[in-house]
Amino acid sequence: MRKTSRSVPTVGLGSAVVALVLSACADTPSAPPSTLSTPTLAVVGSNASVFGNFEPLATQATCAAPPATLAGFATYQPFTLPDGYSQTILAMEVTDYIPVAGSGAGNNDMMTLNETGPQAGRYMYRTHEVGSNGAVTVTDLWTGTTSLVVQRSHFEALDGIAWTPWNTLIFAEERVVATLKDPAVPNAVGGLVYEYDPATGITVPRPAVGARSHEGLRFDTEGNLYGISESTPGSNGSGAIYKFVPDKKGDLSSGQLYALKVLDASRTGEAIWVPLDRQAVQINSDAPAIAAGATGWVRPEDLEMGTSTGNNRGGPNVMYVPMTGEDLVVKFELKGDGAFVTNYVEGVTGFTDPDNVALDSQGNLYILEDKAAGDIWVARPGQGNNDLPSEVVRFASLTDCSAEPTGAYFDRTGKIMYIHVQHAGGPLANDLFVAITRDKP
Repeated sequence: MRKTSRSVPTVGLGSAVVALVLSACADTPSAPPSTLSTPTLAVVGSNASVFGNFEPLATQATCAAPPATLAGFATYQPFTLPDGYSQTILAMEVTDYIPVAGSGAGNNDMMTLNETGPQAGRYMYRTHEVGSNGAVTVTDLWTGTTSLVVQRSHFEALDGIAWTPWNTLIFAEERVVATLKDPAVPNAVGGLVYEYDPATGITVPRPAVGARSHEGLRFDTEGNLYGISESTPGSNGSGAIYKFVPDKKGDLSSGQLYALKVLDASRTGEAIWVPLDRQAVQINSDAPAIAAGATGWVRPEDLEMGTSTGNNRGGPNVMYVPMTGEDLVVKFELKGDGAFVTNYVEGVTGFTDPDNVALDSQGNLYILEDKAAGDIWVARPGQGNNDLPSEVVRFASLTDCSAEPTGAYFDRTGKIMYIHVQHAGGPLANDLFVAITRDKP
């Protein structure tokens, strides 16, 4: 991997990285990997055991332009947060992504840590959602160094990303119709899923998972992969929910793809997984899903499960999917060959265009809006047997009215929420990688 050091003297952010995630580590980042112990990620000024205890914001933030100079980002605070929370910029497009990925470095989107394996929790991987020459970059949270993982001219709209149970990385394209074809899979109509192996540096396409517009990607405890089609029924696709069951656990090169069919016209209640033709899905997985009667929603995007980050957050068999075009978040209780579907968040005043989602260790669901100056909402879990949230409240609000929050992700300690600022405004159009921490118990 090509590497670049942060421009610490110019921007003054390098010390924040070390202070935030390295101060509890007795080993030095320059030591050989075999001698490094996995650190307990430290949060400066934070003794809070529960991230999600906050007083909600009453209104959306007032717009404020980002800094016009690099020096201004040393103290820039892009989010309005509740009392007791802090934010730190850990990496930026101008000084970190562009030096390693060039023209493919914009639009930092979804992210994931190396959740298991050697030095788990050290490396934050992200996709860059650009039109061509897309890249995956990684930030070493111990050193603050950002590196290029993989970049290809035909990568377009890279979006979804997830760490696999067998210590590799998968990422995917969000394209209903791909305009730049992968030479290895030239007949695929939509976007593809790729798998990167950090041990070998090799990246390969996984067309058996299906060619379509991908975003959210999550594995269950059995190694099955769940995903969506970021499309719209009756318009440009299926808007379906998918499950891929590998023929051999840990091998995404072959397996059976299913689409979910809800039995009632309300799109709630009992549902079944319908098998799809294995060859057809490698060309266009939406077409066989439609033919099989799969249920569609308007632009499903991200996907979250209790298995993310290695924590049983909200239950390993519960899945949440935001439907951006319907101002709706749907809850799926997974039950082997079927599922039970509930409209989880809907009809909330001021809540629109839900996109990315992330669960904290208490089962609170953080929901990011897919719009400029988007807010971050929290659906608190219901008590007892209540399937609906006890309340839905505003947690944070982005002040840059050209930008949107993307890629929310909690670390393994549950004390750091990582988030991207995408489509940043201002003269530098400087997309950001931010850590949010709680400073009060």
